[in-house]
Amino acid sequence: MATSSPSPIPTLLLSTTVPTTTSSSSSSSSRSPSLPSSTPEPFSISSNPRRPFAEPSPPPPPLLEPIATARRRDFAWGLAVSALVAMEPSVSEAREVEVGAYLPPSPSDPGFVVFRASPRDTPALRAGNVEPYEFVLPPTWKQTRVANILSGNYCQPKCAEPWVEVKFEDENQGKVQVVASPLIRLTNKPNAKIEDIGSPEKVIASLGPFVTGNTLDSEELLETSIEKRGDQTYYTYVLETPFASTGSHNLAKATAKGNTVILFVASANDKQWASSQKTLKAILDSFQV
Repeated sequence: MATSSPSPIPTLLLSTTVPTTTSSSSSSSSRSPSLPSSTPEPFSISSNPRRPFAEPSPPPPPLLEPIATARRRDFAWGLAVSALVAMEPSVSEAREVEVGAYLPPSPSDPGFVVFRASPRDTPALRAGNVEPYEFVLPPTWKQTRVANILSGNYCQPKCAEPWVEVKFEDENQGKVQVVASPLIRLTNKPNAKIEDIGSPEKVIASLGPFVTGNTLDSEELLETSIEKRGDQTYYTYVLETPFASTGSHNLAKATAKGNTVILFVASANDKQWASSQKTLKAILDSFQV
């Protein structure tokens, strides 16, 4: 009996790929991924615009130019400030130095030196809003700085409120300051003298808070006097002010000249007053415009 040989597998089955559905393909690939049929494209974000991710932007260049510009600006500003400091008047430079080191001695009393205010000393004098004034000081005193907001620097030459011109002090003896007030604040009469404004009591009632630093009660006024020096009239005051921020003892002198009323104040606490009241009275007496 002749044995038949097995029939060969049809060539069609060897060369034909059986089509599959997407779900079966996905399932088959998850279990056994098939080899790619062709060489894959190299991965490049920028070469395929259909991909959902954009190519990141290159980092910005370092801010070398703005930094250099800022440094040049700061350097120029530093030079300008240095120039202003160098131009500061000698009196301002010596604020931490005893006044005896740079002020001339008093011709009438060698135990004192004379401070004569000039346009280089205050904004109001530079603006011509205040007449020059002078007074004596012990040589051990020092000038203290006046805050810009109190100096009238921001409102010259038409300040509506009083301002502080200069201040000096000694921790053992007391302190003095010159306060200037626009004349129109006290009277509408131009170029009025102090006596045109009113009595000593009326003037100090208006200027009292600038003597004490807070308030002034009429009972705190112990003594008033009127002094004439040539054409200039001065009102002088002795005050005992236990609640004043300037000190429990205050001496004051007021006069008017031009468009301004000038108030000179000498202050001390109880300890300072006990040893220096004669000195403070000598300073007050010397004040003149």
